[in-house]
Amino acid sequence: MIKANDPTLHSWIQISPDSDFPIQNLPFGIFQTAEKDARMGVAIGSYVLDLCVLGQYNLFELIDIDPTIFHRPYLNDFIALGQPTWRAVRNRVSELLRTDNDEISGNSDLMHQCLIRMTEAEMLLPVKVGNYTDFYSSLEHATNVGQMFRDPEQPLLPNWRHIPIGYHGRASSIVVSGTDVYRPTGQTMGPEQQTPIFQPTNQLDFELEMAFIAGKDTPLGYPVPADAADEHIFGLVLLNDWSARDVQQWEYVPLGPFLSKSFATSISPWVVTLDALEPFRVKGPEQLPRPLPYLEFTGHRNYDIQLEVLLQPAESPEVTICQTNFRNMYWNMSQQLAHQTSNGCNLQVGDLYGSGTISGSEPGTFGSLLEITRQGKTPLTLPDGSQRSFLHDNDSVIVRGYAEKGGIRIGFGEVRGKVLPAI
Repeated sequence: MIKANDPTLHSWIQISPDSDFPIQNLPFGIFQTAEKDARMGVAIGSYVLDLCVLGQYNLFELIDIDPTIFHRPYLNDFIALGQPTWRAVRNRVSELLRTDNDEISGNSDLMHQCLIRMTEAEMLLPVKVGNYTDFYSSLEHATNVGQMFRDPEQPLLPNWRHIPIGYHGRASSIVVSGTDVYRPTGQTMGPEQQTPIFQPTNQLDFELEMAFIAGKDTPLGYPVPADAADEHIFGLVLLNDWSARDVQQWEYVPLGPFLSKSFATSISPWVVTLDALEPFRVKGPEQLPRPLPYLEFTGHRNYDIQLEVLLQPAESPEVTICQTNFRNMYWNMSQQLAHQTSNGCNLQVGDLYGSGTISGSEPGTFGSLLEITRQGKTPLTLPDGSQRSFLHDNDSVIVRGYAEKGGIRIGFGEVRGKVLPAI
């Protein structure tokens, strides 16, 4: 049987070489159009493939699946069917799109019904998120921040190399790419102030992250071993965890981020499966000291994914302000999941797990303005001559990412958000 990841596969759909969505990718998402209500789709080139229509034409009849599962407003019910079903559907979609298959390409009525140009589709939040955890897993980011706020010689807290640090975020304010974000208001305490004030944040920031989506429920009290994590992960999305740094600095002691993070978190609409990313697994950085046994794993658990952040001021073109890679994360997804469940915390399908800010150690690789501008002390100068210590109203932040090897590019599209003035 030919695997859906086979680099020799080609589709009868014309696909640009620089497309994020070749036949080897086939990510899942939820979309709607002026004529169609919310339903499942797969990205292929510059089109959305309507799985609901394919189900109506009985093109999944050899798979034990109710075709109405594709006519849902979220992916959760489909994900809950389990990894063998995800794989079977993705493999069948791959088969239908190959150059040697005419089940769709030979039926003009079916083609017209099931292929929608991306420009005509509105992408929706792919999953109903019940729980959201955000980790703090980049050694470089933790070091950069620690040097600014703590001892430059000892930037990491004593627990950092022993435990995947994380906190529980707000699931209700997770939004899909393209959703505008209002500047939050909160308490801040400046260095010259004697008492806090309540005002719109002056230090609105982005955080470049990846996130994985839980693909399996687990019972309360049962940990998931790191080596079993893959079967509990449906796929990955891009994530921008908007942050109000001045609010965060005042509120985070002693319990951590709260209102400085909960106002909005943006994710990309297409969920790229672990199967699609399998060719891009790489070894992660050496972990010293050796993690405790429950965090140990076998094989390669990091992924070689190129990431980019662009800033677009109002009425100005986009400009790249960060380029880095997901492969260098100190704590990987398997360890994060093992740690999340190590106390018996149960997983639910659709849970979202942010990687934490992804940064490198060199200028140009920092995944937040906090690091890029050294907390505003060295503002970023844009091509139009304007400067940014933190985000201005009407600025847009765009995050893009892809993995590429052997001429095959597996991309995530983008997550985009525009800052609107505080209400």
